[in-house]
Amino acid sequence: MDGIINVYKEKGYTSHDVVAKMRGILRMKKIGHTGTLDPEAEGVLPVCLGKGTKLCDALTDKTKEYRAVLLLGKETDTQDITGRVLTEHPVESSEAMEQAVREAVMSFVGPYLQVPPMYSALKVNGKKLYELARAGKEVERQPRPVEIFKIRIESICLPRVTMTVACSKGTYIRTLCHDIGKKAGCGGCMESLIRTRVDRFVIEESLRLDEIESLRDLEELSRHVLPVDSVFESLPRLSMAAGGEGDKLVHNGNPFRPELTESGDLFFEARVYDSGGCFIGVYEYDEKKKRYQPRKLFLGGAS
Repeated sequence: MDGIINVYKEKGYTSHDVVAKMRGILRMKKIGHTGTLDPEAEGVLPVCLGKGTKLCDALTDKTKEYRAVLLLGKETDTQDITGRVLTEHPVESSEAMEQAVREAVMSFVGPYLQVPPMYSALKVNGKKLYELARAGKEVERQPRPVEIFKIRIESICLPRVTMTVACSKGTYIRTLCHDIGKKAGCGGCMESLIRTRVDRFVIEESLRLDEIESLRDLEELSRHVLPVDSVFESLPRLSMAAGGEGDKLVHNGNPFRPELTESGDLFFEARVYDSGGCFIGVYEYDEKKKRYQPRKLFLGGAS
């Protein structure tokens, strides 16, 4: 089975737990996830199967969307509700405070430099930050550029703010909550988090592990697995002409000339198929060499 399946990660599981359970359910080893979610977070986790595991890095880079609840007035060492409380301040509900909170939230729309939390899997000098944090050590972390594309405040019922956030890869939503709390002057931490979208994968179409197991038993799971080439459907399609040498070249992952395709078209980038409709991979056109060069190959993948 090759492709991507939209899994709903439930609370209490790590992303690695989901992969381990999927290996048991599908009885296959070549499975990978597309970006970690904290154990207490839930929601969309695209899982790559077979040749689809070559897509893990590409999907990790995609835009993500979350629904988060920010709890104002409390700071913790993990920047979420599970951590040790560092500071606590009462947050009084008033029109002025609500307006200040709105302004603080919306001020983070756009690019900003975010300091990664100590409780994260990022490494400093070969050590994971959360390992250092558990040992009671705190080290300096360099701020990293992230971008908040959109924030929609769904409700403010102080001390809680419910919001939807669309952001770039590498963004920590609990750190965003912490930073908003700082900006509002009262501190804050993340109370809950649901990932609602990763690129084209949305929460409404995600499957829980028990649903995947049931679909497997009913032999209906394959219709929920997106083929590898669907990730590149925005790119133009190029197919090798029947009876030419194009099939042999692409089956071996070699470059090819445009005249070996059915159309002979020139594109900066294209998804390439053999003459039988089998997806080969993504190619780029080299203007100097006048030929298509392989960028990422999925030989034998589903078409």
